[in-house]
Amino acid sequence: MNHYETVFILNPVLSETQIKETVKKYEDFLVSKGAKMISKEDWGLKKLAYPIQNKKSGFYHLFEYTVPGDAITQLEVEFRRDERFMRYLTVKLDKHAVAWAEERRKRNKQKA
Repeated sequence: MNHYETVFILNPVLSETQIKETVKKYEDFLVSKGAKMISKEDWGLKKLAYPIQNKKSGFYHLFEYTVPGDAITQLEVEFRRDERFMRYLTVKLDKHAVAWAEERRKRNKQKA
């Protein structure tokens, strides 16, 4: 089981319920592949640095999880097939990145 972090940008045209359904669908997909969800963050609607698919903003989300490595390929294939996704990035976290992510979660809890 490796530790991963995935950030993805959803199309800004989607409604709130469509966004929640999409996030839930891929969370369930990961869990069905044996993932243990560590953290989920909704960063909200943000302006993009440059247009993607003629859109100037997008809904950002972050998943942090542990899963066997073969599930990542399947997840990214599903992302490519889904037109609601504008961009995504999955990164395998090393021990230093895991420690940094824990600190970030603690800071975010203190702010809330």
